Amino acid sequence: MEQLLEPAAPAAGRVALDGPQRIKFHASGSEYFRIWIVNLLLTIATLGIYSAWAKVRRNQYMYSCTELAGASFEYHGRPMAILKGRIIALVLIGGYNLALRVSPLAGLVMFVLLAAVMPWLVWNSLKFRLFYTSYRGIRFGFGGSTKAAYFHFLVLPLLYVVTLTLALPFVHQRIKRFQHTESRYGTQHFGFDATVGSFYKRYGILLALIAGGGVLSAVVGALLRGAGQPAPVTIVASIAVGYVWLFLLIPLFMNMIQNLIWNHTSLGVHRFSSDMKWGKVVAITLTNVLAIVVTLGLFTPFAVVRWQRYHLESIALLPGGSLDEFVSGQDDAVSATGIGATDMLDFDLSM
Repeated sequence: MEQLLEPAAPAAGRVALDGPQRIKFHASGSEYFRIWIVNLLLTIATLGIYSAWAKVRRNQYMYSCTELAGASFEYHGRPMAILKGRIIALVLIGGYNLALRVSPLAGLVMFVLLAAVMPWLVWNSLKFRLFYTSYRGIRFGFGGSTKAAYFHFLVLPLLYVVTLTLALPFVHQRIKRFQHTESRYGTQHFGFDATVGSFYKRYGILLALIAGGGVLSAVVGALLRGAGQPAPVTIVASIAVGYVWLFLLIPLFMNMIQNLIWNHTSLGVHRFSSDMKWGKVVAITLTNVLAIVVTLGLFTPFAVVRWQRYHLESIALLPGGSLDEFVSGQDDAVSATGIGATDMLDFDLSM
């Protein structure tokens, strides 16, 4: 455990920053393929038990390949801690499925219990992911309180439901603000100044484009009917246009949100920027999906590396001074229970 006010590791040396420092990602598809295939085979052979070790191996490789200002990140997660968390999460999810088979009422009771414990699990997941990540010898960390976790991960989602999704941009902004302002590097907390209005603007653009896709599908259908095409052909073509349009909108929205979030994130006197381009996101997404389908899944590790490279290398640090000013903070070890649950339920905490 680092001691309070412990300086950064001297091995990293003093860093003289000259201009924006873009993240560099050195992973290769072939190297990650070897890790991925071994992880997959051992996870299958051990009926999922090895998945915790697989996660640590994967993260250690990915973090070590991620470089900022001449130094790489490190991952310190422990497989046994992750495995225990996954066992607890499996018991909770299995209990819910079992209760649902017994009776709808039992399923409802178990669902309420899961909803009640989920904010605590998500909070612990955030603490675990950051505490076991370091850069230049200094650990990251996550604060917040149990009360704040329940407000952001239970009360706010309920507000989203009650307002029939109208509060979604507000909820999204509040959760991201909580995640960023409670995250810290050493003793320095991150800052986040994106407004609720900026989130509503992005969601408004998305909604307008979805409506535009509906109009485009209707126009295609009308043109085909006017050309004398049979009804089945017209219907299938209209649906196909709609699906393609939505497929293009998903990377567009990811692009808008990443740029919004990172362009409004700071760490003390340092700021961040993101210049992810929608066209590039679409090209990578489309070619990755096609390659995975053609290779029956074997292209997956290459697709992961391609996406991670563009995603990370779109982000840059805008230094306001030296990185040597940061000092380590003291924190207690955290539980991996949350990360087990969020992994199993496929929660994405990054967006």
